[in-house]
Amino acid sequence: MSGSFGVGSPLDFAVVGLNHQTAPVEVRERAAVRAGEEGALLSHLSRHAAEAMLLSTCNRTEVYLSGLDADGGGDPVAAFEGAWGHALGEHLYVHRGEDAVRHLYRVAAGLDSLVLGETQIQGQVKRAWQDAHARGLSGTLLNKVAQGALAAGKRVRHETGMSDKVVSVSSAAVELAQAALGDLQQRTALIIGAGETAELTLTHLLAAGVKDVIVVNRTAERARLLAERVGGRACAYEYLHEVLPEADVVIASSGAPHYVLRAQGVREALGGRPGRDMFLIDISVPRILDPEIAGVPGAYLHNLDDLTDIVQRNLQSRHAALPQAEAIIRAAAADLSRWHLTREAQHAQRGLALASD
Repeated sequence: MSGSFGVGSPLDFAVVGLNHQTAPVEVRERAAVRAGEEGALLSHLSRHAAEAMLLSTCNRTEVYLSGLDADGGGDPVAAFEGAWGHALGEHLYVHRGEDAVRHLYRVAAGLDSLVLGETQIQGQVKRAWQDAHARGLSGTLLNKVAQGALAAGKRVRHETGMSDKVVSVSSAAVELAQAALGDLQQRTALIIGAGETAELTLTHLLAAGVKDVIVVNRTAERARLLAERVGGRACAYEYLHEVLPEADVVIASSGAPHYVLRAQGVREALGGRPGRDMFLIDISVPRILDPEIAGVPGAYLHNLDDLTDIVQRNLQSRHAALPQAEAIIRAAAADLSRWHLTREAQHAQRGLALASD
């Protein structure tokens, strides 16, 4: 899978990772990055490479590396598996050189996302690079590639119109809820989580007509702030089971090391409201809703992998824009190629000048 930049040293850049196309959710959970783990993972990766960036979303975990340590075999897969402590080889992809550059550019543009052209990934790439930079793990090459990826992603969205129609995992989740329950205007929605994805999901719920929203979060203050922004109610995590009987739609978008809601809790909530079904969707990785909830009568549980069908129905116009988007990515990668060749030539000239002195 190596990419060539022509005469001179090949571009010392690689990516290794897994995503929704190469690994089911139960495998992606094993490589998920929980809050606070970034430092330890990047510290491990820095023992294998001079530059390292960690990109983790609900549908992918990727590591971008430059200056791989030849003494350690220069193997990005070994670096990745060593960091997470799992043998994931059959689910991992590896790209090097220009192929790795093109991959990051496509990721930033939303061309490699479950929801084609989604915009959230652009900010996630930016934050991943900023985090690497703050930790001293982003040098000249990674800075250049990351900046190029962000610029390419912006060009794709502005020049192709690919993101004109809002489609995301969050909007797909709300559309799936509408398909299951019909009109949501008289429904109560309960969100577990108060982060970026939770807020985006709430935005789509409100646009769908939901007027009664409950925000549940382990940090009561974060729940309160988000609830105030959307005109909803805040609830501390310890009272989740007390408010659950009110919920028609439950959307879980939070990080936790264990299930926060199990089948028995849902069964009890539904027991007090006969004739009213409950729609639940878990867009967390790792999942925080027990899969056994699906066996509870009146409960309809979905996870990220269940969104594929509804996502595909919303993507026809975006697929039509793909050729133009891919052309922009190729041109941007070619610009990076020329930069690399020029830099290599300048290094060679300086070397010759020093040798002649």
